[in-house]
Amino acid sequence: MTGPSRKLSISVPPDVAEILAEQPNASAYVAEAVRDRKRLEDLETELARAGIAVTEQGVAAAKARRAAVDAAWPAERYAAVRDRVRQHLSDEAVGTTETPAA
Repeated sequence: MTGPSRKLSISVPPDVAEILAEQPNASAYVAEAVRDRKRLEDLETELARAGIAVTEQGVAAAKARRAAVDAAWPAERYAAVRDRVRQHLSDEAVGTTETPAA
């Protein structure tokens, strides 16, 4: 956080109100969501600068490719890769990641 918090009063649709009511800290939940949205907007800006336009059609095509990969991989392979990634992230967080020998 970059300074004191500001108290705001906002109106939200009923479905959003239900989600916020389930959160132990609705303010933190909203702050994280806003920051996530800003990062997405910043990414889209950078992609646009590089000449890459994010379109609904492109997102749908990417999701279809991802679904095809997910369908082609057996659950065991997917779980093994997920576990390796989680282990790597855990090792990295505690500073035990070893650099492979060249």
